[in-house]
Amino acid sequence: MNARIGVIGSCMVDLVTTIRRMPDAGETLEAPRFALGHGGKGANQAVAAARLGAAVTMVGCVGDDLFADGTLGNFAHLDIDAGHVRRVPGMTSGVAPIFVDENGENRILIVKGANADLAPSDVDAAAPALLTCDLILLQLEIPLDTVYYAIDWARRHGRRIILNPAPAVPDLALDRLVGVDFFMPNQTELAILTGHRADTPEDAAAAARHLLAHGISTVVVTLGAHGALLVNAEQTRLIPPVHVAVRDTTGAGDAFIGAFAAHYASGTPLVESLTRAARYAAMSVTAEGTQTSFPTYEAFVEFCANLDGPPAR
Repeated sequence: MNARIGVIGSCMVDLVTTIRRMPDAGETLEAPRFALGHGGKGANQAVAAARLGAAVTMVGCVGDDLFADGTLGNFAHLDIDAGHVRRVPGMTSGVAPIFVDENGENRILIVKGANADLAPSDVDAAAPALLTCDLILLQLEIPLDTVYYAIDWARRHGRRIILNPAPAVPDLALDRLVGVDFFMPNQTELAILTGHRADTPEDAAAAARHLLAHGISTVVVTLGAHGALLVNAEQTRLIPPVHVAVRDTTGAGDAFIGAFAAHYASGTPLVESLTRAARYAAMSVTAEGTQTSFPTYEAFVEFCANLDGPPAR
């Protein structure tokens, strides 16, 4: 795969607790398992793309703690260019306490830590590397001013942009998103950002058209176990799900976006890229953890070969 991906986003450490149920107020429960992992929406999407063979440049911030050492070491292990991941003195790295129930559903809190220090100047410092990239990926676990600046920078330099508006913030300025090529929320995020219901594919399509009216070229809504929805001026199309035995849904949306970026930037047609992304995300939920659940290119090819029929075109 010859895709080159730039990710401007967050680096977190996941603190994953497997639970039978959430405790009530004042209640203490024993949990079956705990695991420490690498995460952050930016880093997750970078890892998914890299595991599929894309060349990835990461732009972000970490603290000056042991978590930072682990994050940078993980990037090096995966051959992700982390030369523009800056250590912030006196700050902790971002962390994400994650609670996963017996059905594989998750509840997540985030503490931004050093991610809150990522600034427009970091985008400028990384410009020579970002100019070699085919796609720029952005999320909302970093300051909004930096997101807006990165969108403007990418647009000026003719780079295509994917914005994953997560976690959704109701004060996201839609007029600052003109020029974003792909806007990729889940149903909850879409509802928060548009003020429209997105419970069904039909509702999600109507809400997505609200975003098209604000100058966004293409909206892709991830629907969890129901697949994904593509909405642009030319078509409204449901990308079918892949039914698997779910163990842990943590990071599935990031797996989808990273896989889509890797395939689309390598020249794969849009619908086929989305279909492969849905398959990659489905494969990821069959394993526990976040980045640890993201399959390699070879494992993914084998997974697809075992499904009925070739990817849709």
